[in-house]
Amino acid sequence: MPQDLKQTEQQWLARIDDASDLAALETIRVAALGKQGEISGLLKTLGAMTPEQRQIEGPKIHSLREAVTEAIAARKAALEAAELERRLATERLDMTLPVEGAPQGTVHPVSQVMDELAEIFADMGFAVATGPEIEDDWHNFTALNIPESHPARAMHDTFYFEQRDPGSGSGAGAAGHRMLLRTHTSPVQIRTMQGQKPPIYIIAPGRTYRSDSDATHTPMFHQVEGLVIDKGITMAHLKWTLETFLRAYFEREDIVLRLRPSYFPFTEPSAEVDVGYHMRDGRRVLGGTDHWMELLGSGMVHPRVITACGLDPEEWQGFAFGCGIDRLAMLKYGMDDLRAFFDGDSRWLKHYGFSALDVPTLSGGVGA
Repeated sequence: MPQDLKQTEQQWLARIDDASDLAALETIRVAALGKQGEISGLLKTLGAMTPEQRQIEGPKIHSLREAVTEAIAARKAALEAAELERRLATERLDMTLPVEGAPQGTVHPVSQVMDELAEIFADMGFAVATGPEIEDDWHNFTALNIPESHPARAMHDTFYFEQRDPGSGSGAGAAGHRMLLRTHTSPVQIRTMQGQKPPIYIIAPGRTYRSDSDATHTPMFHQVEGLVIDKGITMAHLKWTLETFLRAYFEREDIVLRLRPSYFPFTEPSAEVDVGYHMRDGRRVLGGTDHWMELLGSGMVHPRVITACGLDPEEWQGFAFGCGIDRLAMLKYGMDDLRAFFDGDSRWLKHYGFSALDVPTLSGGVGA
């Protein structure tokens, strides 16, 4: 390497070694290797040389560039290591300072109430049953003794799927039955009676769908239904079950029920279930008999429903009941508008939601 290139290399290496910090080192790198840098300028001279000169001078200039590049990299690593050592020696972490945790999710009130229902009914010997949300009209209506002319089958109440050619492989249910989004969880009762031998003690919580929307109704909502099929079942068993359930759920012993005659196609006799309440500071509080409000529908399972499921109604009797899980949550935990349940507002969820550790237990009280 000619003396001038050797001198240039020594000068740059000395400047690099003298760099006191990363900013100074970056300034040196730009001055040497940047687009307008000195060594970059030497590389540009290769284009004006003859091939013979380029073969001689090219390797020397490239060697200079590599030496400076390696020296800059080594100095940068040394400066970074020294900076890390300095920070480790001077910075301290105060372990006594409070730590603000990351935002945490909460258990939705509907999920919490479902867990509470499962805990209460499990103590009474009930199992939890589930079924498809996309149903055929036989399980959703016909097997439940709901006639073809019943208003519940109307398009303005039920979400039907588009009917297709049964041979297309889609859009048709069993034996060509029309498909729909289930309007209640009662089809789970039908499927359970068809697939399980009595005695049967189940609850069927889950999502249901109806074409309705206002402050107390949404197109998708949650419902829990109960079913008992056994020998010698009477309305007295039904009332005891509902009283035990509601007293455990609302954690009050003064819950009073009133059964009013009603009509449901799938039960006979049928009864609307009212619960007593009183007013306190302008708020409705369950308990007592000052006022009444309807809460559940119930009744003895209709013999036609038992027959449709392949059972003998002369041998097996039972009762069924159903109510909205969203409404149960509103009554217990003080929500006023059902639509907020599905808005996904994190502020609402933080206020009304439950910790993952708020597991309902009968011994500790199912409420959190």
